[in-house]
Amino acid sequence: MSTLESAQPRSLATAALERAHSVRFNVRAAAPRIAAVMLYAVAMAYVESAAVLYLRTIYGGIDPVGPRHSLFDPLPDFVGIEIGREAATIVMLAIVGYLAAATALGRIGAFAVAMGVWDVFYYVFLWLFAGWPQSALAPDVLFLIPLPWWGPVLSPILLAVLIVLSGCAAMARELGDGVPPLRIRELAAILMGGALCLIAFMANSLDALPDGLVAAFSVRGGPFAWPLYLLGLTVASFGLLRALTRDA
Repeated sequence: MSTLESAQPRSLATAALERAHSVRFNVRAAAPRIAAVMLYAVAMAYVESAAVLYLRTIYGGIDPVGPRHSLFDPLPDFVGIEIGREAATIVMLAIVGYLAAATALGRIGAFAVAMGVWDVFYYVFLWLFAGWPQSALAPDVLFLIPLPWWGPVLSPILLAVLIVLSGCAAMARELGDGVPPLRIRELAAILMGGALCLIAFMANSLDALPDGLVAAFSVRGGPFAWPLYLLGLTVASFGLLRALTRDA
């Protein structure tokens, strides 16, 4: 047997042994990056909640479905500015996610961590500043792009917990044995689950949309489609779990 022929099985065996002993989720190496992303997201949440507190005070109340007692008549129209501010916030969180990881899936994971922590602490700071929400089931307007998202406070928090855990796992696996490429079934489950949650959030706005865009943006709450939302959360969770835990 030639030297080249004997070296090839040896190198393959060495590579297999290295894979067997590699750390799948390198939590220790990822921890500083995850902590930095989370700290940034908490700071962003403080800024976001302060801005929303000022805006809702101008509109006459912190509760988006409660009575309003504004000092301004007529009320100023800040919808366009708010949509721009929300888009700018997503850009800032996405840039932090890009800088916090090296691969596409790792960067998406870091963005998910930033987005989820920002969302949870937004409500934490609002509660500290104004005592609202008083209940996890209090309705809130969650987002304005492309239409207003409405739902009980608990609904975005559950979704935020899912994406934070998934994002942390993606960041840790990137520094372990690597995040495996997404398979079509996994991607379909994640996208389908996300779409179902999105439809649940925008259901009331979509119902009003036939009367025009102004009517859709004038909606103030309504019944929340819990079955549709929970189905979406379950489907997305399954896709994320499969994608993050299977062999590379």
